[in-house]
Amino acid sequence: MRSANTPTQADPSLQTLQDIRRMMERSSRFMSLSGLSGLSAGVWAVIGAWVARGWLQEYNSDYFAGRAFVAEERDLVELKLLGLGVAVLIAALVSSTWFTWRKARRSGLPVWDPSAKRVLINMAIPLIAGGLFIAGLSYHTEWNLIAPSCLIFYGLALVNASKYTLGEIRYLGLFEIALGLANMYYPQWGLYFWALGFGALHIVYGLIMWWKYERRPES
Repeated sequence: MRSANTPTQADPSLQTLQDIRRMMERSSRFMSLSGLSGLSAGVWAVIGAWVARGWLQEYNSDYFAGRAFVAEERDLVELKLLGLGVAVLIAALVSSTWFTWRKARRSGLPVWDPSAKRVLINMAIPLIAGGLFIAGLSYHTEWNLIAPSCLIFYGLALVNASKYTLGEIRYLGLFEIALGLANMYYPQWGLYFWALGFGALHIVYGLIMWWKYERRPES
């Protein structure tokens, strides 16, 4: 009789432990990341890559046509690409922040708490190091290595921060690192690797996260 009653008696205790574990996880992890944040960032990245591709095609066609003033235009093209990158980054940050705030409000969770601070700090360390490294590449005109370096350091930042937020972030980071390493061997395709990593991967990740955590089941 005791053995027959043991599982039934243990069920409430097991449920309590699971509830405590979920509460601890919610307090120690930043759970307000929205799948739509990743989706929007990916869309902006694809748009930026498409615009940059058009500019580079125009520059290359002029170069191979032998225009005399192409060399003087190179600085202008690089400045335009830099401005485009900044614009894409700002647009991605604004849209991602808005979707994250909206999810937090709907879930009754704070947007800024100790867990969010830990995510930010752990992402900032690789990103700052990567930014300084990429600045060094630019200084030495190693343009072909900028795209893979962006992917690698961004992936490292995601992996580093993943222990303080949703675990799926880790897999996104690993894919970003793998793409960056592959891009090192095909630097001439940097724009396409950049679009695949920051664009397509974010879109796929965002859709998966939205479907898994945010989709409202039909009643």
